[in-house]
Amino acid sequence: MTAVTGRKAAIVGVSLSDCGRVDEATPYALHAQAARRALADAGLDRSVIDGFASAGLGTLAPAEVAEYLGLRPAWVDSTSVGGSTWEVMAAHAADAIAAGHARAVLLVYGSTARADIRAGRRTGNLSFGARGPLQFEVPYGHTLIAKYAMAARRHMHEYGTTIEQLAEVAVQARANAAANPEAMFRDPITVDEVLSGPMVADPFTKLHCCIRSDGGAAVLLVAEDVARDCRTAPVWVLGSGEHVSHTAMSQWPDFTVSPAAVSGRLAFARAGVRPEEVDLAEIYDAFTYMTLVTLEDLGFCGKGEGGAFVEKGRLLAAGGQLPVNTDGGGLSAQHPGMRGLFLLVEAVRQLRGEAGERQVRKDGGRLPELAVASGTGGWFCSSGTVVLGRG
Repeated sequence: MTAVTGRKAAIVGVSLSDCGRVDEATPYALHAQAARRALADAGLDRSVIDGFASAGLGTLAPAEVAEYLGLRPAWVDSTSVGGSTWEVMAAHAADAIAAGHARAVLLVYGSTARADIRAGRRTGNLSFGARGPLQFEVPYGHTLIAKYAMAARRHMHEYGTTIEQLAEVAVQARANAAANPEAMFRDPITVDEVLSGPMVADPFTKLHCCIRSDGGAAVLLVAEDVARDCRTAPVWVLGSGEHVSHTAMSQWPDFTVSPAAVSGRLAFARAGVRPEEVDLAEIYDAFTYMTLVTLEDLGFCGKGEGGAFVEKGRLLAAGGQLPVNTDGGGLSAQHPGMRGLFLLVEAVRQLRGEAGERQVRKDGGRLPELAVASGTGGWFCSSGTVVLGRG
């Protein structure tokens, strides 16, 4: 068969599995549940899927998960770069569709990170191991959260960013979660409550850090000819970018600049849009500082201006200047490990007008037209950014 090149890629199916506290399911079951729901969302049968992408589960990911789902894909991707995995995979899937290598690519993820700890099947991980470059940091107790805390402290030193401004990120994420029935934590919090919580890694108290949940998500991307047969309106992949910055902290040139500075620039340029045209942003938020610095690096405000930008309710789904993490994000909604796929699900729901009480509206009540999803992996080691458009 002759390949058809230059085809546009659209997201036509999105879904979450059961999320939050899921004690009686396996990660495989959550993968399957999310996948079935995404196909139902698109109105398509699994027989249409000829591409598959997954990471984080199985000895031979994604082959093991594809077998569990009854799929025999002719195109696969197992890229694993932490939380940014799913934005990078979405970019690869769109490229495969454009090149004619696949017509329908399913991205799926599922994890029982919370349930496993409660049942004693695993313990909390403080680091990613002690091999390779990491062997030079681990002896000094340089845990995962410590890396983010150091970066946040540097930004505070360099630009005068305050702990109250970082706390505002958590407060507004929780306000967005309050309107999301799928969010794990919905009760309002205040800046004072964030600041007075137990210290985890200076300057981060507990509420500066993401929650630990169970859950899964799935996203179905298809070629434009397939999109015509779907029950949902297509959300188009307009542009994407990816970037790997460092592994060892000693090799990170500037703690105040994330890899989104490159992936975002590439994504916006390829999409042919400017940051100021974007209606909402879904940003990886394992810690409050991630949101703040990613907003800077995507170009929504200048370098060092993130602290002032996140004040005064600018991130709220209801009336915010730039609604961010409209579902409540990893700080309040769900965070079962690598959360990047959840960003894409929420962005698509918002563009399709399916977000319920947390639905973002433009002037005159119009639906948003442009969204960006930006995932971060490791300790700002990698970034994937995708620009999505409606209609």
